[in-house]
Amino acid sequence: MDLPVIWFGIAVLAWVLFFVLEGFDFGVGFLGPLLGRTDAERSAAVRTVGPVWDGNEVWLVAAIGVTFAAFPDWYAALLSGLYLPMVAVLLLLAVRGVAIEFRGKHDSASWHVRCDAFLAGSSLLLAATWGAVLGVLVDGLALAADGEVHAGAGALGGLTRSLEPMVSPWAVLGGLAGVLLATVHGATFLSLRTTGVLRVRARHLAVASAPALATCAVAVFAAAGHPAVAAAAVLLAVAALAAWRRAEALAFTASSLAVAVAVVAVFTAHVLHGPAVLLPSTLGAAGDVTLRGAAASDGALELISVVGVVVLPGVVAYQLWSYWVFRLRVASGHGTPLGRRGAPVPAAVGR
Repeated sequence: MDLPVIWFGIAVLAWVLFFVLEGFDFGVGFLGPLLGRTDAERSAAVRTVGPVWDGNEVWLVAAIGVTFAAFPDWYAALLSGLYLPMVAVLLLLAVRGVAIEFRGKHDSASWHVRCDAFLAGSSLLLAATWGAVLGVLVDGLALAADGEVHAGAGALGGLTRSLEPMVSPWAVLGGLAGVLLATVHGATFLSLRTTGVLRVRARHLAVASAPALATCAVAVFAAAGHPAVAAAAVLLAVAALAAWRRAEALAFTASSLAVAVAVVAVFTAHVLHGPAVLLPSTLGAAGDVTLRGAAASDGALELISVVGVVVLPGVVAYQLWSYWVFRLRVASGHGTPLGRRGAPVPAAVGR
């Protein structure tokens, strides 16, 4: 077995699951105040992700853990080169979690508005920051042959090393794409999980935004030539058409697949050609982080393979069970979850 290749596939899968599942969380976070005109409608939007958002974050822990254990040099280069954006991500995740959990602790419209503002702001910044980080994976870091990340001369001094990559053209494009993808993904999720006017507004937003994002994906495909980007454009078009035809489950499935193939395109942008490069160096090929060079020893990979066989299936099974339990729609009028035929169900089932 080629363990480095297998674990690269597992790492990409973990990142894909994180971005697909947290993608609609981020989208719902900043779309809730936009689409919800009343406190009840905004509350319904938050309740669609309330039971699952923290479970979705588990895949960030899994993705980082797999990256660290299987490819320590890759992990070290990313964290060293992007330590300030990563700190910002952790802080924003904390703000997002507090806003969701504390929103229901006080029955006050003004309290809800403040929590919604923090939720929307943190979710929007998270989508943009993660998108920019993915753009950096495509563009690369200023890695020297010794594995150190070098900083260019700049007004920010030492901070330049961590912030300069986030304003590169690919990072800016990635940040914009992250927000747009979260918009489409969050809209399709809200249209699938709510009723009433919130469902209609979310569906209309998906119909309006998905074609524009698909057009951008076509332009990126023309520049980069990666087939997965073209596949993402097609899937976004399918999502728009499905939303227009009120096939909400198909629209959400298509947007999920679009996010997945976009993430795969980023992680494999430099792996499919010549020597498999996980993270290119902007200073020259000598500083590239390669799949073989960054992989842990065979003994370490064999050990984590045993652990992975035990742990990962359990995480997947638990998450599938939680989504099955909280599968019912949330009514946007008064917050009571409804069954498939519109009948109210007990609050303990729909939370």
